[in-house]
Amino acid sequence: MIKNKIRMCDNKTSDALEIIDAGLVAAQPKYFLRKFIKKNKLLVRSKTISLSKFRRIYLVSVGKAADSMTEFACTKINFDGGITIIPKNYKVKHIGKNIDIIHASHPIPDRCSVMAATFVIKLLQSLNPDDFVVFLISGGTSSLLALPWGVDLNQKKKTTEILLKSGASIHEVNAVRKHISAIKGGQILQHLKCQAASYVMSDVVGDDLNVIASGLTYCDNSTYADCLKIVTKYGLEKRLPPSVMRHLNAGVKGLLPETPKRPKIPNIIVATNADCLEAMAYKAKLLGYDTKILHSVHGPVNITAKKIIETFSFKKKSCLVFGGEPTVFVHGAGKGGRNQELVLRIAGNIKDNVVVASVGTDGIDGNTKHAGAVFSSASKNHIATYLKNNDSNSFFRKYGGLILTGPTHTNLMDIGLILSE
Repeated sequence: MIKNKIRMCDNKTSDALEIIDAGLVAAQPKYFLRKFIKKNKLLVRSKTISLSKFRRIYLVSVGKAADSMTEFACTKINFDGGITIIPKNYKVKHIGKNIDIIHASHPIPDRCSVMAATFVIKLLQSLNPDDFVVFLISGGTSSLLALPWGVDLNQKKKTTEILLKSGASIHEVNAVRKHISAIKGGQILQHLKCQAASYVMSDVVGDDLNVIASGLTYCDNSTYADCLKIVTKYGLEKRLPPSVMRHLNAGVKGLLPETPKRPKIPNIIVATNADCLEAMAYKAKLLGYDTKILHSVHGPVNITAKKIIETFSFKKKSCLVFGGEPTVFVHGAGKGGRNQELVLRIAGNIKDNVVVASVGTDGIDGNTKHAGAVFSSASKNHIATYLKNNDSNSFFRKYGGLILTGPTHTNLMDIGLILSE
């Protein structure tokens, strides 16, 4: 799965890429959806739902894994129709003939994102009580499906961009996004007249259904007051569009309705970052490494790097696999992403016999076309200069180590490792 651009590939680097690849393969939807979607049947918690008792079955699939999730579902269920919404740079996988495909923008929403939302709403409104909807939700949904409320699209785009560069966690980013949206936090389900079930891939630390995909088919435990605290925490009061601030303040005053606080349909998490890490740890052990797992790495990338280094033993033939989603405060004008920056921060503090690698399971890292990077005995010159400008991509372009996968049609956060011979 990895198409790597690595100038020097020693045994350690080769092992690292094999272990990373095991994690990427484990993230493919077909390997876990088969536990929940059977031939015209669904497993919903402890219940089995026979779809044959419903008049029509429809599909709504959104996210970076939407087409690959749809591809599997269509082998098990005869859908009467549906919509699959994926990023614009995706080459569509083979899916059912009754499923419409919409390409929209990520990570910033666009007009196609709004069009996609209106199409989904029209589909839900057209259904009858004896129909059934299967939702397939994955990371990226927050921007691929958008319907601004209280602000216009340009104002929502600007808000999203500011939040993503502020260093805020995805929990905080999505809290604000939900409160300037007419569909997120379970609001889209006000148009649903029939039974449904939602199968969700987690791309957030903690696997919180309120946060994944901005709680599209779930509900929301955040409030307008929480949003204002987030804005204040990151000093965004004067940077966000005035219309956004007016909207949030109106919500705090009780002039606007809150997001739904209880789920309307069952939401089942079908895969998490831990699934990738377990596959990586298994592969590392097969390659002869004494292996440990560090789950749920998060927070500022510099602190994450320090924690990974402190957790790693640095003993011979040892490996630490880690996963999660650190945050980067973008203060420079360089190219890079949280994975490349994480690797570069760790690189300046490891010995020459150690390899570190990190990639996004979606195949995209930051504002680059690369999934991440691997570092092994490259030059450590001027690392601080590259980090100061958030320009990790330029470092790896010069010294080697960039990892290129292309879109992977899945998304279970980031995975990485540090190992020594």
